[in-house]
Amino acid sequence: MDPFRFAIQARSGRARVGLLTTPHGRVETPLFMPVGTAGSVKGLLPRDLQEIGSQVLLANTYHLLLRPGPERVRALGGLHRFAGWDGPWLTDSGGFQVMSLGHLRRIDEEGVVFQSHLDGRLIKLTPERSVAVQEALGADLIMAFDECPPYPASRDYLKASLERTLRWLERSLKAKTRPDQALFGIAQGGTDPGLRALSTRETVRFDLPGYAIGGLAVGEPKEAMFRMVALSTELLPETKPRYLMGVGHPEDLVAAMGLGVDLFDCVYPTRTARFGSALVPEGRINLKNAQYLEDKRPLEEGCDCYACQTFSRAYIAHLVRAREMLGGILLSLHNLRFLHRLTERAREAIRQGSYGAFAREFAERRFGEEIPPWFREAMAAGGHW
Repeated sequence: MDPFRFAIQARSGRARVGLLTTPHGRVETPLFMPVGTAGSVKGLLPRDLQEIGSQVLLANTYHLLLRPGPERVRALGGLHRFAGWDGPWLTDSGGFQVMSLGHLRRIDEEGVVFQSHLDGRLIKLTPERSVAVQEALGADLIMAFDECPPYPASRDYLKASLERTLRWLERSLKAKTRPDQALFGIAQGGTDPGLRALSTRETVRFDLPGYAIGGLAVGEPKEAMFRMVALSTELLPETKPRYLMGVGHPEDLVAAMGLGVDLFDCVYPTRTARFGSALVPEGRINLKNAQYLEDKRPLEEGCDCYACQTFSRAYIAHLVRAREMLGGILLSLHNLRFLHRLTERAREAIRQGSYGAFAREFAERRFGEEIPPWFREAMAAGGHW
């Protein structure tokens, strides 16, 4: 029996609830994946992540290639044993670093040569090397090597980049040897509708276990981003999971779930926590502000996370101002639980056929009377408003 299965269980407009089966357990979608770049979600124990409802963790191929090295991880039991998380893992391919480390790399048809940000040594990453590293790491879900182009980029650049990404996808598939890992392809094309459609259709031709929507949330306007998400989910197979890479703002999750996206990841909830901010239904609050120093309320009324059940805003504001580690830990715990609760409520709304009402209630709390046009447009495209 195929160790990877995906079944749609409920729909509401274009939003859907799915059950994804992997060798390390079954998970419900849509879901948000906490980012553990170096095999660790900063400041949180795997036990904490399990308790707040995390289902899949993400690790970074490029960073783990540099240290501790893939063969060391393999020898120590792969990511599941090495990092103490026995649920599913997803590893990216290193393709995002092609953009984010643009000042430290050189691209050609063979692959990408990086200058290590740690010690300056040259690291060559090809589709074959990326897959080999991900096989050594042992993640359940792995990504084909790609190039994430910057925004803005010319149409000629985007076209050449997506064509190279398709050739790299073919090489990634040829290099793959482990049947217990599912390789996802990544569609690119920037915000050009024609190129986005071309890349998506050509990627789907490979008949993969799942597909990612790449190259978005890199600086483009929200209107352009969600038009590309809507276009992508129209073209991607109904029977395969869809992964919108690098997206983690709550309003973006609600809009994208409404368009039929299943998987998300982003450093946003934990990074913003380390800067002293908590996610709340109205947006976020900055605990560095003096107004919270005597605030007896929890970070969010009704939240079931340990931080909200145990501590006041005043205490956490004190920790943040004193630069105590616990401040960032509690805020990270809350922010991830906030996103997990959001996806849990979304799944329930989809099961009840009421995603539109769920999204409207969310938007009215988040935006007030001025719900932005991009959000309305996404809801209309998803069949909700």
